Amino acid sequence: MLGTVFRTDDVPAEGRLDLWRDLLTTTRSPSEITSPHAADFWAEYHLMELGPVTVWPTSYQPSRFRRNQRLVRRSDPERYHLTLLIQGGLAVEHIGRANTFGPRDLLMTDSSRPYDVLPHGAPSYDDRDRQVVQGVGVDFPKALLSVPPHLVRDLLCRRLPGQDGVGALLTDFLVGLDRQSQHLGPSDAPRLGRIVLDLVSAWLAHLLETEDALDPETRHRVTVERIRAFIRQNLHDPTLTPTMIAAAHHISLSYLHRIFQQRTQGDTVAAWIRDQRLAGARRDLADPALRATSIHTVAARWGMPRASDFTRAFRTAYGVSPREYRLRAASERQQEQEQEQGAEHEREPRREPGR
Repeated sequence: MLGTVFRTDDVPAEGRLDLWRDLLTTTRSPSEITSPHAADFWAEYHLMELGPVTVWPTSYQPSRFRRNQRLVRRSDPERYHLTLLIQGGLAVEHIGRANTFGPRDLLMTDSSRPYDVLPHGAPSYDDRDRQVVQGVGVDFPKALLSVPPHLVRDLLCRRLPGQDGVGALLTDFLVGLDRQSQHLGPSDAPRLGRIVLDLVSAWLAHLLETEDALDPETRHRVTVERIRAFIRQNLHDPTLTPTMIAAAHHISLSYLHRIFQQRTQGDTVAAWIRDQRLAGARRDLADPALRATSIHTVAARWGMPRASDFTRAFRTAYGVSPREYRLRAASERQQEQEQEQGAEHEREPRREPGR
């Protein structure tokens, strides 16, 4: 798994808000944190350190975060902080501006300047009927951003769009990091950190209409991420081909092949499409909720309607046929369930005879 998950439920109620304060003070710029829910505070925090970039999906009960001039003087990591708000609302005061933010909004702050962040608007609730704010935070050194600081300042504490274009690509990537963290490891961290920085740089350059100021390396990496996102969205389409992808992105086929192989350790576009389709079909074949779905239907859903081609490709990739893999996955699930039931039985208190 990539990163570490912290939960306030792991400590007694009276220490939960203190744990939350300590976590945020240690991992980002220190601030004063208060909450009307201090008596039984709840938060969950997934810390992913991706080289110099920190990404931290989090859910927490409404709180106030205040970083005054005294705290800035005491400790300034000289970092930008980007927030993707997923659930709930925030009111923010920063660099002389005041603004409110809601779900799918993006906002940026500068650790070198004071800020005041409060809950705002109608409360949102989770499945336990707790008021919650949910989002993804990103912290990175200001010196690593390819957009000049005086231009970034114009975007601080403003409601920034993340619904389309590079903004949507950035938003989806941040949310996907949390969802896919179980399948990622520490060796993936540096590369993922570079991707986050590239996407942030390209997104800000787009907002500021300064894309030409980005270096060619950054532009190439962002183009590949756009192409990958397009492929993932269209894996179900059996007509998805490199020619179609190049046309959709208004680039030549030769340029597509060149930049893709440079950024994917030599993989061709066609090979990457095949691998993504096989990985998706493999997940579905192991899913107990889909055990009644035929193998042919699973393959067709992932853009592989020819049963013989799918079986051959699957066996080459995983060493077994799709049917054998499904049976093995079901058997392993059954063994895990039996082991869990046995462990649960061992934990049950034993009754003494005659009682």
